[in-house]
Amino acid sequence: MEVFVVPKIRIDKDTCIGCGVCENLCPDVFKLGDDGKAEALVAESDLPCVQDAADSCPTGSIILEE
Repeated sequence: MEVFVVPKIRIDKDTCIGCGVCENLCPDVFKLGDDGKAEALVAESDLPCVQDAADSCPTGSIILEE
């Protein structure tokens, strides 16, 4: 039996530059907050776009934790 773990989403606000790539790729999960930095709208998600956003983040600020 295969067990699938839904990753938890963490954003490093110290390194986020607010480019908006994550919001463009996965608007149901990410948005830019009032501080201009990325925010996760949910604590965890298995949507494929979440991994795409993490892979595309130019500063590596989106961390997916198991």
